[in-house]
Amino acid sequence: MDRRAFLKTLAGGAAVLGLGRGGGLLGAEKALAADYPDLVAVRGSDVSAMYDKALDAVGGLGRFVSQGQKVLIKPNMGWAVEPQFAANTSPELLTRVIKNALALGASKVSVFDNTCDNWKMAYGRSGLEEAARAAGAEVAPANQERYFQKVSLPGQTKLGETSYHELYLEADVIINVPVLKHHGGARMTAALKNLMGAVWDRGDLHWGGLDQCIPELSLYKKPNLHIVEAQRVMLTGGPRGRGDSKYLAAQMLLVSTDPVAVDSASAKILAESGIRETAYIAQAASIGLGQNDLNSLVIQRLTA
Repeated sequence: MDRRAFLKTLAGGAAVLGLGRGGGLLGAEKALAADYPDLVAVRGSDVSAMYDKALDAVGGLGRFVSQGQKVLIKPNMGWAVEPQFAANTSPELLTRVIKNALALGASKVSVFDNTCDNWKMAYGRSGLEEAARAAGAEVAPANQERYFQKVSLPGQTKLGETSYHELYLEADVIINVPVLKHHGGARMTAALKNLMGAVWDRGDLHWGGLDQCIPELSLYKKPNLHIVEAQRVMLTGGPRGRGDSKYLAAQMLLVSTDPVAVDSASAKILAESGIRETAYIAQAASIGLGQNDLNSLVIQRLTA
């Protein structure tokens, strides 16, 4: 059986707990019209196994990473809190992506975030710096403007220009690995919003309006792949989390090349808990960044 036939079989037969066919959480399943699904949703308790299952469904990381390339992995590690708060990407997931990229022959794998809390404390308490270095990645600071370069955004944008980290600009491949959570201002953090940590002038996004400016960050140079971690999802007190924050044990990983699709699926998870629609997703779709109609997409649902 060739890969196309195999994936069609999976599309018709696989189901994920809580993501049933015919109008489930992520909409109805459709037969594959291409070699790979538009979106993969995996449920399980082991994030490394979930990652392996999801990446196999989209053709493996080797579909995106080749020998000798510079790879940037952009996690969410902006907050000086421990992993149990689920405010940052989990160290286990970051480790798995780094090792996968290096095994494929990446010449360099870099990790950074323009943090909200003190960067040394955020890198340390999140456990992400230690995990990234142990896995073989270069962990770079992003706490000074000299690390960023200003570029003009294409088209008529609210921002006009912004400053991206030098590692973002030089990367051959960008893998966006955010954590899904509530955000007090934008209502949700996932793939699109995680790129706020790739630019210096974050204040410009707030002044210009987050719902319009967040999508514009993807116009200059889009990540090649988005891996949204939705294991323990913060529902209140985001984006940093508090002692009384509420959580949802969604136990999911969402993977797509389309940031609008993966954020639309992420918003569905939050909507089940009463968090209202995130306006920047529709804005992102309107400027051509992706598809926000989940019913029009091929979604692969798997368990790991």
